[in-house]
Amino acid sequence: MPRSKRAKVVHLTKTQKKGKELTLRLYANIRECIPQYPYIYVFSVENMRNNHLKDVRSQLANDSRVFFGKTRVMAKTLGDSPSTEPYPGTCLLAAHISGPCGLIFSQRDPQSMLDYVSTFHPISYARAGTVASYSFTLPSGMLYTRGGEIPITEDVPLAHSLEPTLRKLGVPTRLEKGRVMLDEEFQVCKEGEVLGSGQTTLLKMFGVAMAEFGVEVRAWWIKETGTIEVVEGAEQMNQKGNSGERIRDVEMDREDGDLGVSDEEG
Repeated sequence: MPRSKRAKVVHLTKTQKKGKELTLRLYANIRECIPQYPYIYVFSVENMRNNHLKDVRSQLANDSRVFFGKTRVMAKTLGDSPSTEPYPGTCLLAAHISGPCGLIFSQRDPQSMLDYVSTFHPISYARAGTVASYSFTLPSGMLYTRGGEIPITEDVPLAHSLEPTLRKLGVPTRLEKGRVMLDEEFQVCKEGEVLGSGQTTLLKMFGVAMAEFGVEVRAWWIKETGTIEVVEGAEQMNQKGNSGERIRDVEMDREDGDLGVSDEEG
């Protein structure tokens, strides 16, 4: 009889783990890049989003290479002492690798790199643990898709099918002739408070984006002199907006090891 082509169940206990393979690839790729670029930058991220990090990588692709992997592996690659460092001074840079951060190997001089990261701040929807950048309140009356963020003449009424979801999230709404109504104003969040999952769901439902993605250069290594320069206050600035938000899996270029190791390891 012909062999069945049906999908077969493969038990996870029989799958091959790739953790060590990815770690070794990341280590090898970083070591390979060190002699090829005159500058190595340690950067941290605020309000981490995979798609924005991909944008950074594509925009720097012509003259740079970006790595965002396990911090302990990246630090080990640069050396933990003068006796283990691959190039003079790289172990000094390893001391600044901690938390949600990565490495940029680049032909760009420091001023050019600093100018680039200072202008790249895309906005996205907030996740639980993000600090609200401003207050948002739903107005009373008929609810519209943008919750009063834009003029009613430019908006459309909220779909009636969303009314049960709003009530589950604590918004005291009701249906009236197929329209979602709110008898009194409802404050979704206050400026400066840490957002919960219900609040972030409501903000996304009404198209309110509060999380500003940012890249901060902490320090850089100069190949010509074997020295590093540290940006004053950069690591403290990285604490802003990341208090409750865990770094999610980064699935970029897993085959190259550039951005392919998931979760923060400090």
